[in-house]
Amino acid sequence: MEVYAQIDYTDDKDYVEPLLLSALHNHLPSILLQPPPTSTSKSLTWTSYESLDFPALLSSPTSLFNAYIIRKALIRKHYLLTTLQNYTTKYPHSILKKAAPVSVAFEVDYAEFLDEALVEAYELLESLEKNEGCAEKEWWILKPGMSDRGAGIRLFSTMEELQAIFEEWEEDSDEEDEDARSDGEDKEKKGDGIITSRLRHFVAQTYIPPVLLPPKSPSSTRKFHIRTYVLAYSALKIYVYKNMLALFAAKEYTPPSPTEQDLSAHLTNTCLQSGIHDGSVIPFWKLPNSFDVPEEQLEKWYAQIREITSEVFKAAVSGGRIHFQPLPNAFEIFGFDFLIGEDGDVRILEVNAFPDFKQTGEEEKELVAGLFDGVVGVIKPFFGGEEVVDERMDKVLDMQVGVF
Repeated sequence: MEVYAQIDYTDDKDYVEPLLLSALHNHLPSILLQPPPTSTSKSLTWTSYESLDFPALLSSPTSLFNAYIIRKALIRKHYLLTTLQNYTTKYPHSILKKAAPVSVAFEVDYAEFLDEALVEAYELLESLEKNEGCAEKEWWILKPGMSDRGAGIRLFSTMEELQAIFEEWEEDSDEEDEDARSDGEDKEKKGDGIITSRLRHFVAQTYIPPVLLPPKSPSSTRKFHIRTYVLAYSALKIYVYKNMLALFAAKEYTPPSPTEQDLSAHLTNTCLQSGIHDGSVIPFWKLPNSFDVPEEQLEKWYAQIREITSEVFKAAVSGGRIHFQPLPNAFEIFGFDFLIGEDGDVRILEVNAFPDFKQTGEEEKELVAGLFDGVVGVIKPFFGGEEVVDERMDKVLDMQVGVF
C-alpha cells in the first residue's frame, strides 16, 4: 500500500528530520514524500503543532498526525498539578501520591496582589511561616505555568523572597513597555526566555533534595534529572522509550541558600547551560560507567518511572477528557522529566510537548535516532503493516478510551 507523508519538522530541523526520514524509509519503504492525492489515501503528517490542519485531519480517518489537539492536562504545569491532585484524591494508594511533589497553583497579575493570590495556598504559607527565623529551611521552587526549558525558575524560602521575585519581574515588564514605546519593537522576551506579559499562572513546588551519585573519578558531584521520551499512540497506548538520559547541572551541587543568585547548581536543563560542559548528558543505563551506582538500583528507578508514566496518563484520562483528548488517528512524543530524591524515590517534575531533541547533543544522536525508529515501528500498523517488536519501546499502558 502506498503511504503519503508530509514531513516538516521545523524545530531543530537539521538535527531531527534526517533521523525521522531514515526511520520512515526503514519501516515504510514505499512511503511517498508528497501530499495525498485523495482524502481516502493513507497519509502521515509530521510537523509542528501550529502547522497541523486539525479540522482537515479530524475529518480524514485515514490520516495519521503527530500531535493530539488537546493535552493541557499533561503539558501545562498548573493543569498537570490539578490533574494529579484530583486523581490521587480519588486513588490515594496510587504511586502518584508520593511521586508528585507537594505543589500549589496560583494566579497573580501584579506583585502587590501576591498576598491575595496565596490565600488558599495553605501548605505554602505554613511552610514559609515556619521558615522565618529557622536555620534549616524548607525550600520551594517557583515555575511559571506557561514557560518551558527551565525559563523563569526561581528558588525561595520566605514570603519576602517570593515577593522580591515578582517585584523583579514587574520592574522588567515596565522596562519592556518603555522599550516598546521608544522603538516599536517587541521586546517582551527576557534574557531567561520568559515573556513577562504572559506571567499569570504559577506553580510552587517543594524543593526535592536530590540523590547525588558519587563519581568514580575525581569530579564534582552534580544534581541530575532523568529525561524519558514517552510515546502516546491512538486512544490509548503508552510506550516508554527505555534509552533514557541523565541530564546534569553545570556546577557542583550545593544546598539552596538565601544569598545564592546563580542557580546553575540546581537547574539541570542543558538548554540553560552556556558553553561546553562535558558529561552534562549521559545515557541512563551507562551511569555505572562513571558513578558508583549499581545496575540493580537503575532497574528499581526504571520500574518506578514505568508505573508513574502509566498513572499520569490514567490521571489525564480520568479528568473527563476535558483537557486531554486521545484520538485514534494521532500520536505524540512527550518528554517526561523525573528527579530522584535523596530518599531514593522517583518524582515527576513536568511533561513537555515537542521535546528539544537537539539538547541531547551529537554524541548521543543515535539515541534519538533509535527513538524515531521505535516510534515508526509502533505506528506502522496504521498503514497496514505489522507492529515492530522493539524492546526499546516498553508498553506501559493499553486502554480503550472513547472518542467524543
